[in-house]
Amino acid sequence: MDKEKLKKLAEDPRFIPGIYNYCDRWCERCPYTSRCMNYALSEDEFDSPESKDITNQAFWDKLHGIFQATLEMVKETAEEMGIDLNAIDPEEYAEQEEMVHKMAKDQPYTKAALAYVNMVNKWFDSNKDLFENKSEELLALAHAEIPDTAPDKDALKIQDYLEIIRWYQHQIYVKLCRASSGMIRGELENGDYFPEDANGSAKVAIIGIERSIAAWGGLLGQFPEQENSILDVLVALKKLFRQVDAAFPDARAFIRPGFDERKIT
Repeated sequence: MDKEKLKKLAEDPRFIPGIYNYCDRWCERCPYTSRCMNYALSEDEFDSPESKDITNQAFWDKLHGIFQATLEMVKETAEEMGIDLNAIDPEEYAEQEEMVHKMAKDQPYTKAALAYVNMVNKWFDSNKDLFENKSEELLALAHAEIPDTAPDKDALKIQDYLEIIRWYQHQIYVKLCRASSGMIRGELENGDYFPEDANGSAKVAIIGIERSIAAWGGLLGQFPEQENSILDVLVALKKLFRQVDAAFPDARAFIRPGFDERKIT
């Protein structure tokens, strides 16, 4: 990957600028992969099993090439904007970033999001036999061919709920750390520091929370005997949702490129 190829991709009109900045990274479920430069770049550069394997040198060589080309473009853009990157003190910048990250992780909503991560792990660890037993139950129903039952559809629903829960489990925390970091930098700089980025990241987290709530609600319908434990998770998620909504009141109004626009051409 060279910077000229990267520039050419960035200028391709079929791609929606910035659509990849505020997505949930779930490419397999995204209807806009054909409009995403990051997806095209990934498909083009990581086009072999070796290049997709993080234990293979080919993967790291590809990744290094992309980073190098991106760095060259950043330097060019900085020069055009009159920004002297050499004037930045690396040690001072690293110290500030470390402080920002620590403060971000200490926010009530990021702590709550991390607690949710652990709560999910604990729930699955405590219910290791639950899904195996359910699978046997659904299989028996399928063989019995009992009217007004749809064990195959129930199995697909359960799989979908589990995939959603696991996909957003850690991402909510990561996105909230990023959103919090943006707000904290703004306070340290005595002004707004990329408020759009903070709100955009918070919105992705909110969407993840909402979809997780729906998925847990779906699991409750399939496993009514788990009502108490699932309700505990739902209460924690709804409390987290209120915290995030209060901390980022403008997040809901943030328009994510492509996803929240009324018409995509």
